[in-house]
Amino acid sequence: MPEGPATPTAPPHPGPDGLGPEAAGSAPGQEARPDTRAQSAPPAWPGTPTPLGARYRVGPDGVAGTNFALWAGGAEAVEVCLFAPDGTETRVPLAELTHEIWHGFVPGVLPGQRYGYRVHGRWDPWTGARWNPAKLLLDPYARAVDGDFRLPPEVYGHVRDWPDQRVADTVRDERDSAPYVPKGVVVHDPDDWADDRRPKTPWSDSVIYELHVRGFTMRHPGVPEELRGTYAGLAHPAAVEHLARLGVTAVELLPVHQFAHEDHLLRRGLRNHWGYNSIGYFAPHGAYSASGTGGGQVGEFKRMVRALHAAGIEVILDVVYNHTAEANEMGPTLSLRGIDNRGYYRLAGDARRYADYTGCGNTLHVVQPQVLRLITDSLRYWVTEMGVDGFRFDLAAALARSMHDVDMLSPFLAVIAQDPVLRRVKLIAEPWDVGSGGYQVGAFPPLWTEWNDRYRDAVRDFWRGALPDVRDLGYRLSGSSDLYAWGGRRPYASVNFVTAHDGFTLRDLVSYEHKHNEANGEDNRDGTNDNRSWNCGVEGETDDADVNALRRRQIRNLLTTLLLSTGVPMLVAGDELGRTQGGNNNAYCQDNEIGWVDWSLLDEEPWTRQLLALTRRLLELRHAHPVLRRRAFFSGRPQGADGLRDLAWFTAKGVEMTEQDWYAPTSTIAFYLSGRDIPGRDARGGPIRDDSFLVVLHAGHTEVEQRLPGPPWAESYALVVDTAREDQEEPPDTVHEGGEAVRVAPRSALLWRVRG
Repeated sequence: MPEGPATPTAPPHPGPDGLGPEAAGSAPGQEARPDTRAQSAPPAWPGTPTPLGARYRVGPDGVAGTNFALWAGGAEAVEVCLFAPDGTETRVPLAELTHEIWHGFVPGVLPGQRYGYRVHGRWDPWTGARWNPAKLLLDPYARAVDGDFRLPPEVYGHVRDWPDQRVADTVRDERDSAPYVPKGVVVHDPDDWADDRRPKTPWSDSVIYELHVRGFTMRHPGVPEELRGTYAGLAHPAAVEHLARLGVTAVELLPVHQFAHEDHLLRRGLRNHWGYNSIGYFAPHGAYSASGTGGGQVGEFKRMVRALHAAGIEVILDVVYNHTAEANEMGPTLSLRGIDNRGYYRLAGDARRYADYTGCGNTLHVVQPQVLRLITDSLRYWVTEMGVDGFRFDLAAALARSMHDVDMLSPFLAVIAQDPVLRRVKLIAEPWDVGSGGYQVGAFPPLWTEWNDRYRDAVRDFWRGALPDVRDLGYRLSGSSDLYAWGGRRPYASVNFVTAHDGFTLRDLVSYEHKHNEANGEDNRDGTNDNRSWNCGVEGETDDADVNALRRRQIRNLLTTLLLSTGVPMLVAGDELGRTQGGNNNAYCQDNEIGWVDWSLLDEEPWTRQLLALTRRLLELRHAHPVLRRRAFFSGRPQGADGLRDLAWFTAKGVEMTEQDWYAPTSTIAFYLSGRDIPGRDARGGPIRDDSFLVVLHAGHTEVEQRLPGPPWAESYALVVDTAREDQEEPPDTVHEGGEAVRVAPRSALLWRVRG
């Protein structure tokens, strides 16, 4: 770009460090030039201000067309831009303004039409005003998006490569961005879902399986190659069969809202794989569509949901309403920034900058009514028109902030609680953000469940021998009543997990003590260093048979602990197969074999098939026994004349733990789950009865003698699961008398069914 002062196009404001007012303006030599392919059209018919977005319908006098409505508070003018297949642009002014909504009906605009907006207004970054009609903007309510985001200099509202980067964001870029950005697509896909039956699985019966639409199917041998990595691929019988046979009740899909790839990744030849960089909250991500991006992705997504529902599997979306892909003041102008920067984003005291509670450069200003409307309209759309069953909210604490602090009476939480649609679906909070006071585990109100990272940390630490005592572990195994037993919340408020998309896989958790993220191109600086992992003596893959045997046992221990704990368990796709990412604990940009599930593992070694069999067995046990999926917290008090408790904790000597035992270092803990004292009633109003179980967890490196509690707890015990055994296809045929001492192998978990 040529050097020299810019021509001011806004009232001057003093810049930082005495830089002066001359920085705010347009770059010299970039005066706006008309696009020779752009055509003007008469203003649209008046239309209506609701609903927002582009809606195809029959207008006045039976004329078919599309109504466009865009909230753009503070804007001076809005044009809807219609694009022909050859790229010719027709600009139609929206002349009507109702309650800050610009709207108009354009006759003859049919489904499949590509469009965007140009919004006119002041360029005054010092006050947060960043309107730039040279930039084509994506409709926040677009239901489909055609094309992919590239990030050349033309898509930035400011001159990205301005010589003085300290003020680059204040110099307006006058180049047209339309050739470089995707367009919204007018969609008309009416569906009353009359032929669909939602599973409506109760929270207490739920088992969540976190997966990536693309990563789950890209290497699946049973999915046709042309469908791999798509919604249709996930709907394929081969993919659905695996989920159904495994025994999970819900898939939690990593973000499927339309998202963009970050500039720093594109420069390194990488892509955002996970998708936590949303830009279109109504549109299924087009790259996951086998039906193209001209609107067919909407129907394909719906067919995927139907296929999963037919198998009894709910669909939960991981949603990112805390920030957008526009990043900070140095980021591109793709949508909300150019529509009304001050109305959509939280700005800092210096209005040039953004308040960043997300670590991603910006934070949506959820307190603003129009932002709250955008989010809740989006949520309702995905439930009522796309058929989904719930949501996991990324960095949910950022959504719960009022002006600055996290507030559990915030507008966002209040609106969700009273909404007749949203309060009936599954709501999962990632209960933290990166801002001050953002860690809120256990603080979300009733209706909400939460990712419980304290469960993850306690279980990891126990099995690697890093817990000073078992007080915290006791709470985590029994539903985390210290966090959730208030306000009518239940044990299923805790989503228990040992691994998630963010961090090591289960196999890597027992194979690596340090992250190995070199493939991300950030010199291994990215990703957490707090892995709480143990490599069993060797870092990474090894041919040492003893180390590998110990690692396989540790995987079985962690998996068994998770699926026998009270709360809602969450598995991560591929952990049941022994999937590895080679020690990468932040594979957000690895859209390749590192980030994809490797189904060939099932053909390579017997232990992967044995691990899959164990996972299925444990889930079968969980579904068959209500004592393993309680709807109410344990009381820990005697429930009858014989003194039996609904939950009792035992030492290795077979006696109940005392207060002193909870504070003492130990590597062994046993707990008794009584099936006689399960609160609640069955569907016909009768009492809920079940078997009773004894669980023994031993993380020590030497064999230990465990005395089984005798009468009145049990007359005898039948061994159901022993993780010291490689082969878990059939349960071991072992029975021991109550009061008998049994040998427990080093680092193993056992499940006993009570007899008598």
